[in-house]
Amino acid sequence: MNGGVCPFNLDCHNCDKFVLSGADLLYWRRKREQWRLLAEGAPDDATADNLHRYFEPTARAIDGLEKALAGLDLLDDALALDLRKPQDYFHRVWSTAFRAADLADAGSDEPDEYSDTCTADGDDLEQEAA
Repeated sequence: MNGGVCPFNLDCHNCDKFVLSGADLLYWRRKREQWRLLAEGAPDDATADNLHRYFEPTARAIDGLEKALAGLDLLDDALALDLRKPQDYFHRVWSTAFRAADLADAGSDEPDEYSDTCTADGDDLEQEAA
């Protein structure tokens, strides 16, 4: 959005323009852990199941992001980011982004298969960040 106000009313769950980059990986991994802790502390199993179900599409997108980054040999770079220090925003881990919906689809595949994430002539999932 180039730093502007989101024209889609911040409806990220339903936005087909929502993208994730390698720079987002650690943030979303922390969010996944927060949701797990919330579900673990739920007063009953039904509430815990509801929390897991609500976050499940996001968890699939996180898994897909990890697969996509591994396929581009950027996973270690993404995991090593320290967001408290100045960054090279032109590095591929920042500038290579993927549509969240595509990542959720990729995240639902078998967890250890990275080879299907990338194609030989480029990556169909790869999108330039807005």
